[in-house]
Amino acid sequence: MKVSYKLFSGLLIAILLLPASIFSQNLETFEQNVTEFTLDNGLHFIVVERPVAPVVSFVTFVNVGGVDEPAGHTGIAHIFEHMVFKGSKTVGTTNWEEEQQYIDKMDEAYRAWLDEKYSPNPDEEVMDYHWEKFEEYKERASEYVVTNEFDEIISREGATGLNARTGYDFTDYFYSLPQNRAELWFSLESDRFQNPVFREFYEEKDVVREERRMGVDSDPFGRLREEFGSIAFAAHPYGRSLIGWPSDITATTIKDTQNFFDTYYTNNNFTFAIVGDVDPEQMREYAEIYFGGIAPTGDAPVVKTIEPQQRGERRFVIEEDSQPILMIGYHTVSQTHEDWPALQMLSSVMSSGRTSRLYRRLVQDDELALVAQTSVGYPGTKYPSLFIALSIPNQGVSIDELEDAIYDEFERVKKGDITQQELDRAITNSRANLVRSLNSNMGLAMQLARIQGQQGDWRRLFTYVDELQNVTLEDLQRVANQYLVRENRTVGRLINRDDSESVSQAQ
Repeated sequence: MKVSYKLFSGLLIAILLLPASIFSQNLETFEQNVTEFTLDNGLHFIVVERPVAPVVSFVTFVNVGGVDEPAGHTGIAHIFEHMVFKGSKTVGTTNWEEEQQYIDKMDEAYRAWLDEKYSPNPDEEVMDYHWEKFEEYKERASEYVVTNEFDEIISREGATGLNARTGYDFTDYFYSLPQNRAELWFSLESDRFQNPVFREFYEEKDVVREERRMGVDSDPFGRLREEFGSIAFAAHPYGRSLIGWPSDITATTIKDTQNFFDTYYTNNNFTFAIVGDVDPEQMREYAEIYFGGIAPTGDAPVVKTIEPQQRGERRFVIEEDSQPILMIGYHTVSQTHEDWPALQMLSSVMSSGRTSRLYRRLVQDDELALVAQTSVGYPGTKYPSLFIALSIPNQGVSIDELEDAIYDEFERVKKGDITQQELDRAITNSRANLVRSLNSNMGLAMQLARIQGQQGDWRRLFTYVDELQNVTLEDLQRVANQYLVRENRTVGRLINRDDSESVSQAQ
């Protein structure tokens, strides 16, 4: 018997808001709506029967991101993400066999151009020859392309929210369909990952370059963030540019991207989450029909580089015509470490909401800042990362004064100047945020897929609340003293060039 969406949603919220001591017991109630299975080839599915207006949300989570990119090919994870929307050998083309021939010739010519370009003594005439052949083959390949056919097929069938995200730790692909079009998702999703094509590859690299121009080169915070990562991380790939360095985007070819897909898009790195008014057994049947024939794969490589202990504070300054921005980061731990819940609660106490410490002190009372935020798990959570503080000074406030005020608030916590009421509020806020994130089919599907894909058990999405409840004031004081120390700190400043010149003249 199916229950109404409101009843199911209310049940979920009621479970999440139960006292932590009985939270895990009531997880069993939620599990009654969950069907979980793994195909013989290793592909894992989570299906949640959640009656709603007949719509189903689908998430394909891949445990692969920017940290997995080979040296010299930053941005390749994002480039491949773009390729997945280009269809397959049957969708998006009028003649795949002919198109593929020209794609292969095009990439061969581009690689020859690259080899000459980066040779010790490049020959301009040879480069021009290879580039002309590249352009010729690209034009011939385009003659077979049915532009945006994948998008148009699913849009015609009522799809909404078609998109994807590439992070340092993951890539996910998602959209929703009417309930009676669920089989279409299985058909198209298995096809585009089983038969990936690199259609309009070099056109999409231009799109990626434009995204970089808008999100980094033309964005002060983007520039600060990219520089910050490269200085905070000396060894770990968290320090690389996620969108990709311009020269790496140029150097990445179809052959490189195919190798990346073959190496990292292995069956064990996929998790599929399906949430909506569905029949779980029907979903299992579709999974066997459309995904069961995919051959088993080996395991993908994992990042083995461990960021060495920082030997002292690192600082840098970017001077330009921009609003000043202050960014501070401390090396901490990954999401599976026992200190993670305490660090998350420390961040919440510091900056979550109008009653938080940094908001009250810096924004409301002293009017030192326009924005004051902290966060744990920057730029990712799968590997040891950073506890960061980000702030924008108010007009007329020096960045020195703002930085000192932030450190002053950290020192108060280190000395134990924190109340149980503040911690309780942080725990309540975190649980409420979780409720909000799970209130939609898509939000629930994304969370389940990510936790399952990265931590091996989607139930941790719920049991983690117990870990937050167990955080004590002593834990907050301990992690603050252990991690928020000067020698473990990176400080990045983006300052207005005029302010910098004023200081120099005064000195």
